[in-house]
Amino acid sequence: MKDLQAVLDHADAHMDDSLERLFELIRIPSVSTVAAHADDCKAAATWLSDQLNELGFDASVRATEGHPMVVGHNEGADGPHVLFYGHYDVQPVDPLDLWNTDPFEPTLVPAPDGDTHITGRGATDDKGQLLTFVEACRAWKAVTGRLPIKVSMLFEGEEESGSKSLGPFLEATKEELRADVMMVCDTDMWDRETPAITTMLRGMVGEEFTITTADRDLHSGMFGNAARNALQVTSDALSSLRKADGGVAIEGFYDGVQDLAPEIRAQWQSLPFDQAGFLGDVGLSIPAGESAYSIMEQVWARPSCEIHGVIGGYTDPGFKTVIPAQATAKVSFRLVAGQDPFRIRDAFRDHIRAHVPADCSVEFTSHGASPALSLPLDSPYLAATRDALGQEWNTEAALAGAGGSIPIVGEFKRQLGMDTLLVGFARFDNRIHSPYEKYDLSSFKGGIRSFIRILAALSEVESA
Repeated sequence: MKDLQAVLDHADAHMDDSLERLFELIRIPSVSTVAAHADDCKAAATWLSDQLNELGFDASVRATEGHPMVVGHNEGADGPHVLFYGHYDVQPVDPLDLWNTDPFEPTLVPAPDGDTHITGRGATDDKGQLLTFVEACRAWKAVTGRLPIKVSMLFEGEEESGSKSLGPFLEATKEELRADVMMVCDTDMWDRETPAITTMLRGMVGEEFTITTADRDLHSGMFGNAARNALQVTSDALSSLRKADGGVAIEGFYDGVQDLAPEIRAQWQSLPFDQAGFLGDVGLSIPAGESAYSIMEQVWARPSCEIHGVIGGYTDPGFKTVIPAQATAKVSFRLVAGQDPFRIRDAFRDHIRAHVPADCSVEFTSHGASPALSLPLDSPYLAATRDALGQEWNTEAALAGAGGSIPIVGEFKRQLGMDTLLVGFARFDNRIHSPYEKYDLSSFKGGIRSFIRILAALSEVESA
């Protein structure tokens, strides 16, 4: 495309302006899980809507039962219609004492490798990633006055708190939001120099259960041995979820799960991956998943079961010899293609019920269920995007799997039948959801330039 180099040059020349806009967005403490930040979430949505309108989009803030959505449309040139998704909400910053700087005051920190870290909550997840696409559109508009393809944008404010408003919102707006392909930026590069397109995304089931034993907490001297201990019953039920080989022990859990195709396994084995370093970087050395599979397969292509929290009994400072009458546990399952999330949920609940004594009770709370997804490898949108990334980074983009789950992808596939291109520029050490979150300046710059190229490349694809 004749204008491509001019657009890239414009983005480079105005990178400081792009960075200042990122700083403005990070400074808005849009923590969706904390009620006190509801107005901040509205402020972030308004800021994004204003930015899109400034670029010539028809954008607005849309109310939901929870935090608002932002929707924007721009006609662009003929060709495919892309719907871009990001989220403006962020995780809480606790524990605050582990941050070296104010979480909502972005800071540029020189890195030992010569890069620069942009620190702040949401720098990577997802404000920095989201703005790489917005700033790419800004550069196209500044140079040519239009976008090379039709673009719509959807920014959500509840991704970090379960996306409870997403389903009803999509149901109400699916005709408005339907496009040829969806693009999501909430993913990683393969390594510091190699971009990646995530073609496999695990699904998820989130569950919470509460076991009740006696009708009140009991004195361990008076009732010890004779009375059921809710924490003990909960611990026994949780320990029964795993097999000795690292597999999941729930009946029917692996129904429908297939091993990787030989050609995909061969491609993954050709990618540079340090198995020892993967765990070594977090202070571990022994893989805990299914022993018959490599670490890469464990986190990308095999389903998992993880315990996230157990609550019960006396946990304040000091000591209290109480037998708790109630305990709660939070558990999630990452799913792969072939697994039905609702069957997994039901099988898990049956498994827990089978480990609860007859004179005790259990109640369950669902925290969502979404299937795993995979992108067809013969997609013309995938081919065009991979070529564009290769030109920007001077190396072929990896076709990667992902251990995480992005419920929006499943919702759009289910409601609109749209496939999703997952292209992000985060790096493994970005400390997402953790104190001192950062985004590499090279990722921000490279992401903007990459999306400029991707928009140009997609303009050459015939729309469906």
